[in-house]
Amino acid sequence: MNLPQSVSQFVNQYGAEIVRHTGEHLFLVGLSMGLALLLGLPLGILITRKPRWSKPVLGVANVMQTIPSLALFGFLIPLPLLGGIGTRPAIVALTLYSLLPIIRNTYTGIMGVDPAVREAGRGMGMTDWQLLSQVEIPLALGVILAGVRVATVIAVGLAAIASPIGAGGLGDLIYRGIAVLDNQRILAGTIPAALIAIGLDVGFGWLEKKLTINH
Repeated sequence: MNLPQSVSQFVNQYGAEIVRHTGEHLFLVGLSMGLALLLGLPLGILITRKPRWSKPVLGVANVMQTIPSLALFGFLIPLPLLGGIGTRPAIVALTLYSLLPIIRNTYTGIMGVDPAVREAGRGMGMTDWQLLSQVEIPLALGVILAGVRVATVIAVGLAAIASPIGAGGLGDLIYRGIAVLDNQRILAGTIPAALIAIGLDVGFGWLEKKLTINH
């Protein structure tokens, strides 16, 4: 059997499943990243204004990263509201795992702004909000985006592990392939997940470089 025929048969056999599970996977990653940004960016900004909070906030976020993913999914199952079986605990877990790079890079990026630039803004009569929105965040945007980039790639990989708690996604294909020793089914889940991660990494990398050059 030649390669084109093999690829054609592979697509015919698994194409519909790949499309469905890719949609589920992107939903998990997209929603969890949205929540992580809503939580992580304000926390990162907050600890630049209250530096004494930086160690506890970053410490808690760091602890969340050290908990094995399957263990965290297991801890969430019995919890009311946040837990259970399905997409909800998976989104909670992915959000928690995504917080550290977002908080840390937001904090690092803003704190890394040249103090002379900050003082010049204050000398022009800028309020703290104006300084943050018009000077600090634009200058720190490349660093902040680097954190979002890392968090997104992590979320794509971890979303595949959420299959055992009924969250769906490409992990369903991988786990079912492992269960029946079907390498093609494993590849049907692994290849799209890898392509998503690579595509997002390249896209964010390009945007990060563009913003860094522009600033």
